Amino acid sequence: MPKKKTNPAFLKMAQMPLKPSPQLAEVLGSPAPISRPQVAKKVWAYIKKHKLQDPKKRREIVADEKLKPVFGKARLDMFQMTKAISKHLKKIG
Repeated sequence: MPKKKTNPAFLKMAQMPLKPSPQLAEVLGSPAPISRPQVAKKVWAYIKKHKLQDPKKRREIVADEKLKPVFGKARLDMFQMTKAISKHLKKIG
């Protein structure tokens, strides 16, 4: 099976630094510009560190006081998380 080519524009966009909102910066630990993949990585690290995944429904994230302003609610399905987080990221420039 031939290897699928990755769109270079997509790769460039994924690595573009974005400015997090003050609420998201609180979760990330820094207000510095960061790429979208790094945001996802750090948010997941935060969720795992604070044991915020529902033990019975592993797809659900139970937001603590820092994540509630980012998610907009107390519980969120992991597949809705990206949409909620992208509202807290702005392009620079």
